[in-house]
Amino acid sequence: MLDQYFGDYITVFVFMAVGALLVGGGLFASSLLRPDKPSKTKSEVYECGIDPVGGGWSQTHIRYYIFALLFLIFDVEAIFIFPWAIKVEDFALADMGGFILVEMVIFIAILVVGLVYAIRKGVLRWE
Repeated sequence: MLDQYFGDYITVFVFMAVGALLVGGGLFASSLLRPDKPSKTKSEVYECGIDPVGGGWSQTHIRYYIFALLFLIFDVEAIFIFPWAIKVEDFALADMGGFILVEMVIFIAILVVGLVYAIRKGVLRWE
């Protein structure tokens, strides 16, 4: 039994090694085959065909990062709801169906509280 347990890990490590070798081999082959002629024009910043104006650095308001983070959090949390929503018809109330329903209501309530908090803080205002 222990041999099978470690055998599964060996299989995973072999696949990881083969994947790393394929990626490394592809990068090495592309470095050998690509043309390498650097120039000043190629290293310039490209802005949709218009000559660059000013520097490449600009400050971005933190609200955009928070907005993106909130989107990511709620998007990932929605992934947890889909399997439950698909299988909700299969749950019988006698077979822990009521417990699962209560747990999902609590989960969605926590998400709603987080969304209300974000709205009250003004994070979702796009200015």
